[in-house]
Amino acid sequence: MPARGAAPAPLERRAGTANGYAALLIGLGLLAVAIWRFVAFGEGAVGLPQLALVVGGVIVLAGLYIQQPNEARVLTLFGRYIGTDRTSGLRWTIPLFMMKRRLSLRARNLDAPTLKVNDKRGNPVEISAAIVWRVEDTARAVFEVDDFEQYVSIQAEAAIRHVASQFAYDEGDDLDSREITLRAGADEVMAAMISELQARLQPAGVGVETAMLTHLAYAPEIAQVMLRRQQAEAIISARKKIVHGAVSMVEEALKGLSEREIVQLDDERKAAMVSNLLVVLCSDKDTQPIVNAGTLYN
Repeated sequence: MPARGAAPAPLERRAGTANGYAALLIGLGLLAVAIWRFVAFGEGAVGLPQLALVVGGVIVLAGLYIQQPNEARVLTLFGRYIGTDRTSGLRWTIPLFMMKRRLSLRARNLDAPTLKVNDKRGNPVEISAAIVWRVEDTARAVFEVDDFEQYVSIQAEAAIRHVASQFAYDEGDDLDSREITLRAGADEVMAAMISELQARLQPAGVGVETAMLTHLAYAPEIAQVMLRRQQAEAIISARKKIVHGAVSMVEEALKGLSEREIVQLDDERKAAMVSNLLVVLCSDKDTQPIVNAGTLYN
């Protein structure tokens, strides 16, 4: 949004330019006629008509310029925006039009520096992103901001900080397991970052094509603590699966013994058998079997 009292930047429009090859032929033709008159009629031919031919040829040739593919020129006349020429090749325009510096319309990469920000849970994290952008409105890029490249760099850092603060780095016990996180929700985070960048860079006539995270980690001061926490959560999750599987196996064993009538066990012996099987199945070390040489009740 323009500041209060400031005139809004003009929108891009097409400049009045022409084919440079035709202008080149016309300019050389005027100079050739002037030279021919001088050679044919001698010094007596030097006068206003010949001077007009020379000046006209020089003016025509002065309006020529070469433009590369995916480049544009913003033309102004005494500080007034005239238009933008996006056509590549040899071009011609009125020499009075001041041609601003060339603007590249190619896609550009911005590798944002690694930033330290606080995520949604307040944990310090390090984050960086690669952004692909290009100039879409040359008039806004030139007249709305002082330096659009620097503007893109600064606004990109601000957008990354803002997006990172809206998501948690990883899932936690106090958060909904379905919540989008920086580590697991790459697509959603990328979409949010592109939307944030588009809103911030639109005043400068810049469009964002894609953005993706290139670095994401806990800050060094809490990295070890968070690593131990992740290891503990992994161990607990694995133990839950082991216990669940062991209970299912014991249940199937008791059910099979009962259905096949292999052995009749009272409640006390069933409890002992369940305890022994759970120890064997849930232990993280090899168990040593003990052969009972007596009866089951000794």
